[in-house]
Amino acid sequence: MKNISIFGTSSDAGKSTLTFVIAKIIQDMGFSVAPFKAQNVSNNAYVCEDGSEIAVAQYFQAQVLGVETSYHLNPVLLKSGRNSSASLIVEGKVVEDKDVREYYRDLDLLKPAVKRCFEYLNKKYDVVVCEGAGSPVELNLMDKDLSNIFIAEQYNTKIILVADIEKGGVFASIYGVYNLLPKKLRENVIGVIINKFRGDLTLFDKGVKIIEEQFNIPVLGVLPYLPFNFGFEDSQSLKNYQQNSKNAVIKIAVIAYPHMSNYNDFEPLIADESIELEFIEANISLDGFDMVILPGSKLVIKDLKWLKNNGLFDRIKEFKKELFGLCGGYEMMFEILNDKYALENDTPLIEEGFGFIKDEIVFEKEKVLKKQNYEIFDCRVSGFEIHHGVSLKYPLYYENRNIKGTFVHAIFDNDSLRERFFKEINKEYRSFDFKAFKTKKQMSL
Repeated sequence: MKNISIFGTSSDAGKSTLTFVIAKIIQDMGFSVAPFKAQNVSNNAYVCEDGSEIAVAQYFQAQVLGVETSYHLNPVLLKSGRNSSASLIVEGKVVEDKDVREYYRDLDLLKPAVKRCFEYLNKKYDVVVCEGAGSPVELNLMDKDLSNIFIAEQYNTKIILVADIEKGGVFASIYGVYNLLPKKLRENVIGVIINKFRGDLTLFDKGVKIIEEQFNIPVLGVLPYLPFNFGFEDSQSLKNYQQNSKNAVIKIAVIAYPHMSNYNDFEPLIADESIELEFIEANISLDGFDMVILPGSKLVIKDLKWLKNNGLFDRIKEFKKELFGLCGGYEMMFEILNDKYALENDTPLIEEGFGFIKDEIVFEKEKVLKKQNYEIFDCRVSGFEIHHGVSLKYPLYYENRNIKGTFVHAIFDNDSLRERFFKEINKEYRSFDFKAFKTKKQMSL
């Protein structure tokens, strides 16, 4: 069976979701399948079983398929860095911070890593389903396109196009992308999937006929818009979440600073009908919330300064109800943040934090990457760490009355911890089996 590339006719067309959906269909046919993305750009990462770091989308896809997670699924990951630079992660480990222009100039140096990982999966599995990135026909960048053009040409993959009808211009996007592809790749296109259709699907019957008869491209399916609420890869996908909060008994604010990362920490809270979750980007009153969460951050000191500049810093400092910090947000809770090696900033820098925790955070060169079970907050939880900041006094977590924080991601996935936290806020809170909920949601696609 041929390997498959999933190309989007635009960004956020649904490539990540369709990658694991198509892979699951193939798996159910009796083939072994692995997801793959040569290069991803995302601040949302997971730690794999082998201790490597990959983008959350590939980790999530592997979970759905029951595939062992490793750096082979996502050999190149870029995370936003200071100014025009990006943190470059190759085969699961941080290599360096590179200017984006340098990254594209040196792109050929990354191709051996991409080939090693793809060929490893190709030998191990019957089919590799390769997720593309953005649009495959950015004409000025096609020679630098690892995820779309390089993989499709190098390994002669069959190609499925995914078009987002919700954005409008679906006919132009399909026709344009198809006809701008190199001739060899056009011949490998097996069809297009129309994604995110709202309303009666039969209303697009004429559209299907136009695409098939006038464009000569088979339509493989028209999919309804369904809020999935899992595997958030970027801020755009995060904005698409929908929540059923009519029976909510707890209201939580998540501070959405510019470099917020690891949005997936909040998937259990979005799924929880006892909780109403709101992402806060402006200086508004926090009095109506029962809990405020400071989430992870790729650039902690920059986001801390953002809080100070827009006034949210003072509102958070005055907040008297439950305050919880996750990773970067946890680091902000300390008295001092010391970037002595200039890992986040142009020069070494010391910044004053909220001062809730009497210790300092030091940004060390070696990134902590761990995935394991932890004993924190009187609960046994599974999770992972991914951070440069280190505290000598409170290396894992802190709790004192209404102030709580930890370096451990994915802790809200643990039912016992959610129940402990939220019953303290409101005794009417009712926990649920998040793992079972997630499995049922995945299998429904």
